[in-house]
Amino acid sequence: MRRAAVLLCLGSLTGCLVGPDYQRPPPAAPPTPAFKEMVDFRPALPRDAVDRGPWWQMYGDSTLDRLAAQVDISNQNLKAAEAAYRQARALVRQDQSGLYPTITANASVQQTGQGNQRGSGATFVTTTTTTGATGSTTTTTSTGQYSGGGALSWEIDVWGTIRRTIEADSAAAQASAGDLAAARLSAQADVTTNYLSLRISEQRTRLYEATVAAYARSLQIARNQVDAGIASRVDLTQAQTLYEQARSLLVAEGIVRAQFEHAIAVLIGRAPAEFSVAPGPPPAEVPTIDAGVPSALLERRPDIASAERQMAAANARIGVAQGAYYPNITLGASITFLSGALGTLLQLGSSVWAVGPQLAATLLDGGARAAQVEGARAAYDATVATYRQTVLTAFQQVEDALVQQRILVQQEQVQRAAVAAAREAERLSLNQYRIGTVPFTTVVQTQTSALQAEQTLLNVRLNRLLASANLVRALGGGWRDTDLPPPVPIGGLTKR
Repeated sequence: MRRAAVLLCLGSLTGCLVGPDYQRPPPAAPPTPAFKEMVDFRPALPRDAVDRGPWWQMYGDSTLDRLAAQVDISNQNLKAAEAAYRQARALVRQDQSGLYPTITANASVQQTGQGNQRGSGATFVTTTTTTGATGSTTTTTSTGQYSGGGALSWEIDVWGTIRRTIEADSAAAQASAGDLAAARLSAQADVTTNYLSLRISEQRTRLYEATVAAYARSLQIARNQVDAGIASRVDLTQAQTLYEQARSLLVAEGIVRAQFEHAIAVLIGRAPAEFSVAPGPPPAEVPTIDAGVPSALLERRPDIASAERQMAAANARIGVAQGAYYPNITLGASITFLSGALGTLLQLGSSVWAVGPQLAATLLDGGARAAQVEGARAAYDATVATYRQTVLTAFQQVEDALVQQRILVQQEQVQRAAVAAAREAERLSLNQYRIGTVPFTTVVQTQTSALQAEQTLLNVRLNRLLASANLVRALGGGWRDTDLPPPVPIGGLTKR
């Protein structure tokens, strides 16, 4: 029996692992030597090589630095992702317990008895007698019984089913860690983009304030012209219309800014009612980012790492499903002490013991196990497709952000020239209207064009800022796949 136990133990440690060993499938398309949108474009701003750990510091804004740092402390979505990761780790520890024997103990004290009732005059032996009002007698005979013992049960993992389960859940825990990193990066990027949008909204507010003031002056000029009999009241109503429209834009922008402020509050775990951001300028410069080589992207995105670890987990679950074809081998042992007196309970003569291996196998299941294996393989194929799609989406997001970074620089230069021309046209038309050489409709057209040009310039500036943040998000921030927690050692070996 001892030899059998030793052999079974050795089998659990050195036995085969059923199912395929994991090999990472290649992406759907191998990475190219360089990103397409980086060709002939090499930005050179001071923050180009900034360390992308706390990557938002590249904007040089102390308020943004403070807000983004609070994500790790108070963001509720991040707390949920962290709790899911802890739950996944706990499941791995639960799986590991299956490699060790389970020992249970029990003890009990029972009193059993038998009672009968007879008429008066009967003769019998009693331990307890009670005489009722009717003259009848109840006799109860009772005995005490004490028992105690223990049992050992050890499922010998000859086929590696338990180890495959540990492997699967360990990879799933690593995937959960990747999800946590992705949630953190997403929250940080959302805080950054909402903050930058809030600052540009404040710039639009200043633009509308200046526009309202300028249109008020134009309205006064039109009123003076009408009073002097030089212009008709049509000019006055047109000037009044422009003025009121500008005021409407100014009021509406207050809603836009408030919504960005509320979004930031929720992202850092605060109620909007107790949070506010003081007005301030947007970043003076738009940082540009070097995307590096495409192959490095596979190591820098937490969502790619999570998808890859999900593949490893699904691959291990194929082995778990295949393990159902093989018998379960369990080493069991038990001992029970039973005595009518507590003093003699632990004597050898009061014991009953049993020890030996047990084997359990399913002989016929109507194809259930085959269906489970087929389902596990299909689940693995789904994770492979998800992984490859995640990689393709990552390349798309980087290319999108790169083309925005490259082209928006050119668009801003062109738009600044357009703004300068529009403002000059506005100034000339207003001067010519004063001397009566052009109608007020010309002033209306030039003022409308100038406002639209300014609005477009602010939008281009915002798009450049957002493109820089989105590029960092697409590149994985400062994250690397080496930041994943190490895999759980299984049977003296490390499965990855």
